[in-house]
Amino acid sequence: MEKKQTIKGIANSLIEEFSTHLRGEIIQASDPEYQDARKVYNAMIDKHPGMIVRCVDVADVIACVNFGRENNLLVAIRGGGHNGGGLGLCEDGLVIDLSGLKSVRVNLADQTVRVGGGNLWGEVDHATHPFGLAVPAGIISTTGVGGLTLGGGVGHLSRKYGLTIDNLLEADMVLADGSFVAVNKNQNEDLFWAIRGGGGNFGVITSFKFQAHPVSTVIGGPTLWPIEKTEEIMSWYHDFILNAPDDLNGFIATMIIPGPPFPEELHNKMFCGIVWCYTGDPSEFDKLFQEVRDKNPLFEHVGEMPYPSIQTLFDGLMPSGMQWYWRADFFNDINKEARAVHLKYGSSIPTPLSQMHLYPISGAASRVGNEDTPWAYRDAKYTGVIVGVDPDPKNAEKITQWCKDYWEALHPYSSGGAYSNFMMDEGQERVQASYKHNYNRLSEIKKRHDPNNFFRVNQNIKPKA
Repeated sequence: MEKKQTIKGIANSLIEEFSTHLRGEIIQASDPEYQDARKVYNAMIDKHPGMIVRCVDVADVIACVNFGRENNLLVAIRGGGHNGGGLGLCEDGLVIDLSGLKSVRVNLADQTVRVGGGNLWGEVDHATHPFGLAVPAGIISTTGVGGLTLGGGVGHLSRKYGLTIDNLLEADMVLADGSFVAVNKNQNEDLFWAIRGGGGNFGVITSFKFQAHPVSTVIGGPTLWPIEKTEEIMSWYHDFILNAPDDLNGFIATMIIPGPPFPEELHNKMFCGIVWCYTGDPSEFDKLFQEVRDKNPLFEHVGEMPYPSIQTLFDGLMPSGMQWYWRADFFNDINKEARAVHLKYGSSIPTPLSQMHLYPISGAASRVGNEDTPWAYRDAKYTGVIVGVDPDPKNAEKITQWCKDYWEALHPYSSGGAYSNFMMDEGQERVQASYKHNYNRLSEIKKRHDPNNFFRVNQNIKPKA
């Protein structure tokens, strides 16, 4: 009798026949590279796919989609592997790994950038920086382009140039039926609307085309205040950042300084911090920033740097392979009650890398309509994320509980929704809350292009009944 594989009982002969349609490689549990291949950024995720296919071109992706559909397999799409909930993997099914689809091409004529579905943001920054250009992204350069883009993309340039989705001009996609389409404002407009915030629900993106912007050198870095000043600094910050010019971005945090490159006297102490990024005229910065300095930060390390440097500022502190637990919300303000919660939980951070961030959604990011993209919280003032982080699996429960407790205490002061890029597996109600009034339209588009919910290992939008 023919030997069967663990992946849904699919015969070896079928897998061997499948491999003839691929340039990339198939990795199964019996292969020596399997354990490394199934690792993702969050080491708290421990899933065992039946098969991982490392695609090298669009034809490989099409073959994988067709094979998964024809054999009724659970399929996950892996870009950079950064997703907090580990949605780039699945148990027992097929993982379509896009890490071989890498290319970055800068078009100077119209300042656009074509990026492969498997690229990381640091690779994009590396390619665009010599031309004095940047695409708005997040704050960690090892993040995958695909995952961050499809969920929204909040980062250092959000107030100046909007979210990443606001700068997405076009994408190439493989749909659930194996067809290959271009989506933009003139072609497959429904899909173009849906992928700008609707996550990986609608297909596999094999390449993205972005609008880049003139960004070369920025003025940035952190200012820190003792944690006891959290309420005072947050109250001041709320008014300051809302009225600041778009050129100035700053996200506020409760955090511990874990070690170098910060001075030794700061190590293992708790702070309320703000990480700044200024893209404007350097000669205007000191005047603008004087109000910050008037708040007497205990520590300031703000200066000129190439844009890729601010994007990599935290890479060394946050390498792949640590334990992560995420919770998130949107907020309309930082009221007195919320500030008290931040002080309480910011004063009891369980491990040196655990922290809370509030990213402003003012400036350019707020000037897009709530229906222009699925990203339904343009009128919120912040997206907030709480992360429990530690290298030691023994601390997984401790960081998870702190994160949950912080979120539970803060959630009553939120605007009720979740940012999909900062979600774990939190259930359908939270997914719907993240899209509010846009969920119904997304569900209709899902039914049109993926009626059987083939792409369901994600923050899932169910096809309209």
